[in-house]
Amino acid sequence: MTRPNPVLVGVIHLPPLPGSPRYAGDLDASIERTGREARLLVEAGFDGVVVENFGDTPFFPGSVEPITVAAMTACALAAREAAPQAALGINVLRNDAEAALAVAVVARADFIRINVHSGARVTDQGVVEGAAHRTLRQRRALGAVAVRIHCDVDVKHSAPLAARPIGEEAHDLAARGMADAVLVTGSGTGRGVAEADLAAVLAAVHVPVYVASGVTEETLSAVRRAHGVIVGSTLRKSGLAGDPIDPDTARRFADAFRASRAGA
Repeated sequence: MTRPNPVLVGVIHLPPLPGSPRYAGDLDASIERTGREARLLVEAGFDGVVVENFGDTPFFPGSVEPITVAAMTACALAAREAAPQAALGINVLRNDAEAALAVAVVARADFIRINVHSGARVTDQGVVEGAAHRTLRQRRALGAVAVRIHCDVDVKHSAPLAARPIGEEAHDLAARGMADAVLVTGSGTGRGVAEADLAAVLAAVHVPVYVASGVTEETLSAVRRAHGVIVGSTLRKSGLAGDPIDPDTARRFADAFRASRAGA
C-alpha cells in the first residue's frame, strides 16, 4: 500500500534504545509509547508520523549498531499497527540511510529521512558525507522503490565544508541526488526556518518541500507555501524535544495547521 505524501507530520522521539549510553533497560515501554504516540497523532489530525532514535545521543556518524536497527524495527512496527492509515517515516540518526531503508521495508513504511544525502557537512559527529549513490542502489536492490527518500538541505546542527547558495544545494539534492522531497530546517532542533531559505528552495526544486523545524502555531502562516510541515518539539507541552507528545497540544496544532491552509 503506497500512501500519498503527508502534509502534516509529527515526530515520535524514541527514548534511549538498547546499546545507547542512557538506555534505562525497558524496551517494552519504548515500544508501547511509540504505538500510543502514533495513535494519538492520527487522532489529533496528523496524516504522517516519523519514528526516530532521538534519545540515542551521542549519535554514530555513519552506521548504527545492529541492536539499534532491531529496536527501531520493533518500535516502527508498533507505530504501523497503531496507525495503519498514516504515512510512516523512519529516521536513523545521525545518518544511517541503509538502516532506515531496512527498517522501512520490514515495517512497511512510506518514506525515510536522510540528514545528509549528498555532499558533506561538518557536524558534532565529525564530517558526515552523503551516500546517495549507495542509498538509491540499495533501494532498488531491496525492491523498495515505493519508499520515498526525504532529504534535508543545509541540515540543522551542521555547517558546510564550503558554502553554497541553499537553492543550488536543493536543486542538486533533487536533480542529481534524486531526493523525493526536500526538507528545510533552522540551525538547530526547534529553531525556525528563514523565510528567504524556504523561498529559495521552493524556487529551485519541483518535488515536495517540507519545513522541518521550528514551526509553531504562530508561524504557520509564514510556511503555507511549503507542501507540509514536520513538527517535533512543538508537540510537547514543555516544548522540549524528547518529552512525550501531549495530546491536547498536538490536537491544537493540527487544528491551527488546517485552519492556516484553509485560509491560504
